[in-house]
Amino acid sequence: MHKKEPVPVVHERNEKLIMNFFKKHKSVIFEFIIIILIAIYSFSLAPKTLQNDTFYTVSIGESIRENGIDNKDHFSWHEDLPYTYPHWLYDVIMSIIYDQGGWDAIYISVCVLTILLGLTIYKVNKKLVKNHGISFVITIGSMYLLKDYITARAQLVTFILYVFVFYLIEKFIENPKKIYYAIGIILSSLLIANLHVAVWPFIFVLSLPYIAEYVISIIWDFIVYRKAGILYRKILLKISKKNKEKINEELEKIYASNERIKEVREKEEPYKIKMVRNKNVKWLILVMLICGLTGFLTPLGTTPFTYLYKTMQGNTVQNINEHLPLTLIKNIPIMCTIVIFIAILTFTKVKIRLSDLFMIGGLTYLMFSSKRQSTMFILIGSIILNKMIWESIKIYELNQIKGFYKEIIKNTAILGFLIFIVSYSIIKIQDKNDDEYINKKSYPVEAANWILENLDINNIKLFNEYNYGSYLLFRGIPVFIDSRADLYAPEFNGLDNDIFMDFINTSNISKYYGSTFEKYGITHVILYKNSKVSMLIDKSDSEKYDKIYSDDNFVIYEVMDN
Repeated sequence: MHKKEPVPVVHERNEKLIMNFFKKHKSVIFEFIIIILIAIYSFSLAPKTLQNDTFYTVSIGESIRENGIDNKDHFSWHEDLPYTYPHWLYDVIMSIIYDQGGWDAIYISVCVLTILLGLTIYKVNKKLVKNHGISFVITIGSMYLLKDYITARAQLVTFILYVFVFYLIEKFIENPKKIYYAIGIILSSLLIANLHVAVWPFIFVLSLPYIAEYVISIIWDFIVYRKAGILYRKILLKISKKNKEKINEELEKIYASNERIKEVREKEEPYKIKMVRNKNVKWLILVMLICGLTGFLTPLGTTPFTYLYKTMQGNTVQNINEHLPLTLIKNIPIMCTIVIFIAILTFTKVKIRLSDLFMIGGLTYLMFSSKRQSTMFILIGSIILNKMIWESIKIYELNQIKGFYKEIIKNTAILGFLIFIVSYSIIKIQDKNDDEYINKKSYPVEAANWILENLDINNIKLFNEYNYGSYLLFRGIPVFIDSRADLYAPEFNGLDNDIFMDFINTSNISKYYGSTFEKYGITHVILYKNSKVSMLIDKSDSEKYDKIYSDDNFVIYEVMDN
């Protein structure tokens, strides 16, 4: 009998094939897992409940499709109010989406845009910093900080565009011969000018740090090191009455000395700030000039050039929550982010590029001026922070630390972080499953039904509050005010009456509500049941106001003496 050959163990062979496959495609698999996790986490942050601006967005989009951009308001009962349509293109797109699938379609669009935002932040970080793991962590942190600003508003689209623009600027000044980067910047500018005109000027703000670094480097190299020193020596030499040849010898020494100083400075970089004189910035200036022309490529006339200025001149920014200055104690995550920046710069050998320092400084100033600008601090600052963290790791990555980094961080820590992200996302998704698109505590759903059934909406003048005016106009009820604050401000409408401030002063009782009602000829009033005006009417003025409707959250009065 022949001795049988040992049968190959198929199981072991399969294991080897699988292990070889994973080793060969480790980076691709890791990338795929990261993308899936970012998508899941981003989806969990997309809110199901709608925000007040979404209601007027859909209504205005439908109006534009029917009437075109006529620069007139069609939803307030105030006569002859001009409207600038600051995000006309976004409004039209959202109205089309709503027509296709109602609020379900709007919610899906928010989820898609939120996922796209998360992936854009990750991809840009990874492209500029060349690191998967840290870019992933930075992306998760950025999306967490942005969660309160994720909603069905034009800003969600411009968040994506501005992260993309920052990447294009970085790549363009690196290699201006790749003209498609410049084309991308210009097209992005055109889109932003039509999607959300209020933030269009920010594209020029993004270019300023690079231009400032370029100008300062020229001054530093050609004036401080060369011209100032030479001028000083020339004066000394002339005073000493030395001959011309001697003067030229001395000047040559100065030139050589300055060149050595420059070489040492560029090689050793003895300061915490790195300054780069990038000649390509002059081409960026040209691109920005072209971007300025895109402001004319809208149906809004000169609005892209005047909108932000008019807004800043008015009272709306002082009375709308998102425009108020940032208070650090109320924004612990932002405060922690700033502390991380300072700690890295203070306690490590990491150096920051001057343009990045200008960028962070400028965004911090804007953020403290208006908490709304914290979004740009997060979006752009996350990329700069990623650079600094990665530089810090490379500086201190000795052999022992390197081994530790690979074994612990890449395996144990990242695995734990992934489990946390998945668990958090599942909980968030489950929590919002029971949410409704329209919160009946915030928006007068039943009260609007009652108004449409019992009142002649074309022959009443309804006083309503700011936060739910957009919902009323969506239902076809003419309003006193809604969240289009610019529409009711004299800087935009040119009226003598400041409708916005009259509402603010009336709602906070700094102005007697009866005077406001008389001034505007108010016939009916809808209020939150727990509002100051409602409680005062019930307590002291019930004989002048007939309570004709009441539910758990809202109350409607008819003014008796009109």
